[in-house]
Amino acid sequence: MRTSTRIAGVLAGLTLALGGASLAAPAVHAAPAVHADVSACINQVERELHGGEAPASVRASCSLAVGGSQDTCVSGLTGGAGVTKGTAVTACKLGAQ
Repeated sequence: MRTSTRIAGVLAGLTLALGGASLAAPAVHAAPAVHADVSACINQVERELHGGEAPASVRASCSLAVGGSQDTCVSGLTGGAGVTKGTAVTACKLGAQ
């Protein structure tokens, strides 16, 4: 896994974890933070690019999958990044998990 991808994944996880924790009231238990794997989405696309590093448009599209916008993620990957639809669907599903 590329260092930049690993760092992006860690930062996304920290953001989600800290954002969910700050919303919790003392007497109310917060729902668990959504487990999102942006790096898995990016890695899936990079495999299709034969090891080439994913451009910023791929990172942006994969981030959309985290918010539940899988259709928008797929459109972004197939249109802007030139990824095949099958890979885009798989990558966006991984990003939403």
